[in-house]
Amino acid sequence: MMRRIKYPAKADWQELVKRPTQHFEDLEAGIAQTFRLVQEQGDDALRTLTQQYDGVQLNALYAAADEIAAAEAELSEELKAAILQAFSNIQLFHAQQAEQPKQVETMPGVTCWRKSVPIDRVGLYIPGGTAPLFSTLLMLGVPARLAGCKEIILCTPPGKGGSIHPAIRYTASLLGIDKIAKVGGAQAIAAMAFGTDSIPAVNKIFGPGNQYVTVAKQMLSKTGVAIDLPAGPSEVLVIADESADAAFVAADLLSQAEHGADSQVVLLSNSADMLSRVEQELQAQLAVLPRREFAAKALENSLGILLSNVDEMLAFSNLYAPEHLILSISNFEEVLDEITNAGSVFLGNYSPESAGDYASGTNHTLPTNAYARAYSGVSLDSFVKKITFQHITPAGLQNIGKTIEVMAAAEGLEAHKNAVSIRLKEVQHV
Repeated sequence: MMRRIKYPAKADWQELVKRPTQHFEDLEAGIAQTFRLVQEQGDDALRTLTQQYDGVQLNALYAAADEIAAAEAELSEELKAAILQAFSNIQLFHAQQAEQPKQVETMPGVTCWRKSVPIDRVGLYIPGGTAPLFSTLLMLGVPARLAGCKEIILCTPPGKGGSIHPAIRYTASLLGIDKIAKVGGAQAIAAMAFGTDSIPAVNKIFGPGNQYVTVAKQMLSKTGVAIDLPAGPSEVLVIADESADAAFVAADLLSQAEHGADSQVVLLSNSADMLSRVEQELQAQLAVLPRREFAAKALENSLGILLSNVDEMLAFSNLYAPEHLILSISNFEEVLDEITNAGSVFLGNYSPESAGDYASGTNHTLPTNAYARAYSGVSLDSFVKKITFQHITPAGLQNIGKTIEVMAAAEGLEAHKNAVSIRLKEVQHV
């Protein structure tokens, strides 16, 4: 179970916030070889690797239109209704993030503005197999569509029969995505990065995956191919005082622990009794979980920490910078301004992290491994570029010209100064 730590000294916090060590270096050589195969052999490499890793012989790399259309009949009405409700909430939340250009006259005759322009072509990677993450397709596809991306390429590994899970096909259809490539793993990331005859190279790659996908994205980010954000094992930090419900807290911890053995969950409390009650609940709930082996392993890497008060718990949380932060405390409204590092925050006893994972409206693609200190989760902004514009009139150049000339001369950049001076001479003769 979780390792319990009582009142650690602040000097020891830096060590406590470190995530379990991951050694991915051994994977890089194999992934580099996959990259070379895809670059050299294109579609043939994708077919070969899909046969090798997924046991599927592909006749066509893309799902056929009738296969996509058939998904609606293959899902229960209950699941379709749930997907539609989540789609509606996610779309409503992300639509509010759109920014209209605002022109600012910084001085008379000098006008500047910024405009959001969609990324032309994006690639979405959605894990399949035993855990088809159609919820992630909603989280990525909705803002991509709202942003106005002209082309969306979806890659997802095929099941043993060679088909895509119907929930992924249905969600793709709902989003208007008709290009579903039956390719998974590092080879899918390579295809979207470098392009093949069938799969075009994209400008930015989004989506989670196993360790091979994670390392492949990290390797590509060093070569200039854009990715959504640094990703790692899922994590949650719960701050709980005596007002918390121990069963709820344990359920939230296990909801992240079941992702995989490398996930980490952290519980902070100012109540030793609460820590004990949560530990009891963890044992009881873990015993009936289908994925209890994953969750139990994750709990071995996890912490239950007793601290003196809410302020200390928030300070520790900001240092940890969790992907998910849950405040199960009585006065959460009073401390929101103290939260400076977190991917997504869940307030009160009735805001489970699962709501953000699926349907409340916020995005579940979030920074892990303390990257929340500097990175935001995926949003509408992730699918656009912000381009600045400016227009300077002749009178405006006369107003600002001397400032530019003086600054350029001070930096020893005479050509920069001359670009203004030559125009000023022309303006003065008009």
